[in-house]
Amino acid sequence: MKGRTAIVAGGSGLVGKELIKQLVNDPDYDKIIALVRKKMDLELPNGQGKLEQRVIDFAKLSESLKSSEFSHAHVYCTLGTTIKKAGSKQQFRRVDRDYPLMLAEVASKGQADSFAIVTAMGADRTSSFFYNQVKGEVEDKLRGMRLRALHLLRPSLILGNRGEFRLGEKLGGVVSRAIAPLMTGRLRKYRPIHARTIATGLIRAAKSGKTGVHVLSSDRIASIAGR
Repeated sequence: MKGRTAIVAGGSGLVGKELIKQLVNDPDYDKIIALVRKKMDLELPNGQGKLEQRVIDFAKLSESLKSSEFSHAHVYCTLGTTIKKAGSKQQFRRVDRDYPLMLAEVASKGQADSFAIVTAMGADRTSSFFYNQVKGEVEDKLRGMRLRALHLLRPSLILGNRGEFRLGEKLGGVVSRAIAPLMTGRLRKYRPIHARTIATGLIRAAKSGKTGVHVLSSDRIASIAGR
């Protein structure tokens, strides 16, 4: 495991930032390549030298990366936006579906050891909700690619400091935390989950050495993360 390279797309988001923090402090990784639209100001007292922030145009992602860089790498995708931020459903699809698929295509050609992505609890291309439709579409496409190991993480409500106020998520978080102790058995997957836990789950899933396709809901993510 020593000397591993991690490639991260979506490092500026809530889960992505937590992921990079953990990766730079993980002795199993010698190099972390963060694919970004612009350089991030990250507080990383340890391991800063391991991190390379590579500014790319995601619309030309396949032209910005050499497939050889993915050889035996662990690839992490935490790309995601909102329709409000994206400005349209078309742009939302581009960020949440097209870019991850482009990344996976290069990872497949470069023979990456693992591809781990954060989707959503209700991911289903036949869903009546547009957000879940798109997440389901990307999952279905990824399943059809020649990826050695594909880890699909489907978290419920994600907790953490986004640095921006979202009323719906704020209220949902308060309610979910209040009733979380009542969510047992089959309801455990609906418990809110912290971005830090998801980041740990991503890394441990990739490190598991498992091949094939693996789907992890919030309860499974928390379990492998030891939470």
